[in-house]
Amino acid sequence: MHYLPLLHTVYGILMLSGDAHEKPSLLSVNPGLIIWTIIIFILLLILLKKIAWGPLIKALNSREETIKSALENAERQNREAQELMEQNRKNLSEANVQSMKVINEAKEIANKVKEDIVTKANDEANKIINQAKDQINGMKETAIEQMKDEISDIAVKAAEKIINANLDAEKQKALINDFLGKISKN
Repeated sequence: MHYLPLLHTVYGILMLSGDAHEKPSLLSVNPGLIIWTIIIFILLLILLKKIAWGPLIKALNSREETIKSALENAERQNREAQELMEQNRKNLSEANVQSMKVINEAKEIANKVKEDIVTKANDEANKIINQAKDQINGMKETAIEQMKDEISDIAVKAAEKIINANLDAEKQKALINDFLGKISKN
């Protein structure tokens, strides 16, 4: 606002340059006034260029650069975000593939363990059954041997009784019945 006194001075000069006695009309041409108006307008333009337009243009250019920089930064960050999202999708996809692979491997291992357990259990059962059969056969053979011994003992005793007793028919039948009774009890 220190330019206001300068403008007043210029206005005063313009007023003095005209004829003070004449009353100016709207259509009258005053060459001094036209020259001073042009000079003042040029001075005003120079003043505005130095004081207002220069800083204003600098501020506008600075603002334009800031906006361009912000837009470029936003675009770069957007590209980076897109790349990160794509990388995250790939990582998630790979993680899903890996987890499915681990699950399938675990299932295969579980099936193998199950088959091994079933095979071992069947082998153990067959082994126990075979041992039981062998034990039963051994006990059967022992029982048969014992029965043969007892039968032969009984037959010898029966033969002794038959020989010792008289050979009449009724005594033989009684001895045979007695012998058969003893066999059925054992």
